[in-house]
Amino acid sequence: MTSAEPRRSTLAMMLLALLAEAPMHPYRMQQMIKERGQDQLVNVAQRNSVYQALDRLVRDGLARPGGTTREPGRPERTVYEITPAGSATLRRWLTDMLPTPAREFPEFPAALAFLPILDPAEVRALLERRIAALREKVAQIQGQAPPGLPRLFLIEDEYRAAMLGAELTWLGALVDDLASGRLTWDENLINQTLAEFS
Repeated sequence: MTSAEPRRSTLAMMLLALLAEAPMHPYRMQQMIKERGQDQLVNVAQRNSVYQALDRLVRDGLARPGGTTREPGRPERTVYEITPAGSATLRRWLTDMLPTPAREFPEFPAALAFLPILDPAEVRALLERRIAALREKVAQIQGQAPPGLPRLFLIEDEYRAAMLGAELTWLGALVDDLASGRLTWDENLINQTLAEFS
């Protein structure tokens, strides 16, 4: 392992957690992430992203090749395993991530910062579409858990549903304010604000 702290990412953490369960090949890792619905937490749409993250874990000494496997009709695949340094790093990442809010850069708050570019009626229509999409997401999250699966293994889904629920409540109030005119703007208001606060 290099002397520098390995670069933390949610995908790297997820791969280490999978390898902590059992040695496996990258394709199986991608399958398990999708089967568990964790592709809502990390982007594994491109299998290459798993391979790249795994290569970095190997370079950093957190994972290592642990042999090969061949399934009937399939090419030989390298199976990877977590190293002791990988186990320690995974634990350190988790103990850092759980108590400390991360500095994240989601798109939606950035888009909210520029509402004055659009007119209020258009914003309202767009946010109503977002509400419908978020309701679908919540329904998917709530419907994907196998019956009887202990809550411990559903915590991330519970969190995502709670965050989406909070956003839905806030969006509903915002759309109501747009509909009633309690929140509105026009070019005159924008120009006055720019003149006063620039």
